[in-house]
Amino acid sequence: MDATSQPLVSIVTPVYNGAEYLAECIESILAQTYQNWEYTIVNNCSTDDSMEIARRYAARDNRIRIHENRHFLGPIPNHNVAFRQISTASEYCKMVFADDWVFPECIERLVSVAEQHPSVGIVGAYVLQGREVICTGLPYSTSVLSGREICRRHFLDRLYVFGSANAVLYRARLVRGMDPFYNEANIHADTEVCFKILRTSDFGFVHQVLTFTRVRSESLSTISADLHTYFAGMLRQLLAHGPDYLTHDELECLLQRHVSEYYRFLGKSLLLGHKGIMNYHKQKLAEAGVRFSWLRVVIGALATISGHALNPKSTAEKLLKTRSRLASSDHQENHVSHPVAGARQ
Repeated sequence: MDATSQPLVSIVTPVYNGAEYLAECIESILAQTYQNWEYTIVNNCSTDDSMEIARRYAARDNRIRIHENRHFLGPIPNHNVAFRQISTASEYCKMVFADDWVFPECIERLVSVAEQHPSVGIVGAYVLQGREVICTGLPYSTSVLSGREICRRHFLDRLYVFGSANAVLYRARLVRGMDPFYNEANIHADTEVCFKILRTSDFGFVHQVLTFTRVRSESLSTISADLHTYFAGMLRQLLAHGPDYLTHDELECLLQRHVSEYYRFLGKSLLLGHKGIMNYHKQKLAEAGVRFSWLRVVIGALATISGHALNPKSTAEKLLKTRSRLASSDHQENHVSHPVAGARQ
């Protein structure tokens, strides 16, 4: 298939002070085996050489253009600006973060699955995250699942194959039909939007590593890991989207189990004396409409202690190591509500 017969793919890269890796990101787009694409780099008021790098590439290839924000935005609002740049003529769209890159066959392989299955709204693939391959777990013979099935397995089997926005291809009409595309109040907005799209679409998957995600200390994913936002994020997903994919009994069982695990985690945080994490999750529980209970936190702490009572030396060592690793994340609590400037802008 030559470029003239290929569906148009809109690619967007939001960037803020991403000069260190931006050229590598752009080169990975230029190296695609798929040729019918347009590429918009959204500059979020960068103060480094990001703009100069983008201009240099735009001058070389007329498929590349630059959009400049007038005012600085947080990461997720800036991602929404990027998606607003996609062409009305595009059939598919893809985000590639400025500090990440994609393998040469990425667009070709993702589009191929979507073209073969018009019911597919999102296509994912394996992801190389640092040195680890993630988004695994689907049988190799499975390339398409109903949206209902993949979301049920996400909840019931803890099968996570959506990846971040960098990992997936969206059918463009679905993106254009939602403005804003991402919920700007949710740090896990990329997962939330998958649940919304998959209510009426199927999910496609390529059993090949097609994208690379860089692990950076200031990225949203790292901040999320430090604050253990998974617990609040999953609770929000269950409450908002569980009714769409689960039976009443399944949802009630999962909610009870998750809240129990949530309080056990908070009990560990209490033992670690990690005030920032506790404050963050107290706020998130309140936002979810779940009453915060210090009694359940204490019970979670006691469960942690009793679970390791047979090996107190090992428990003490683990707690000390964990406390040391998390010691630097107290100041990052506010960065989730007001994300840091360099976090995948």
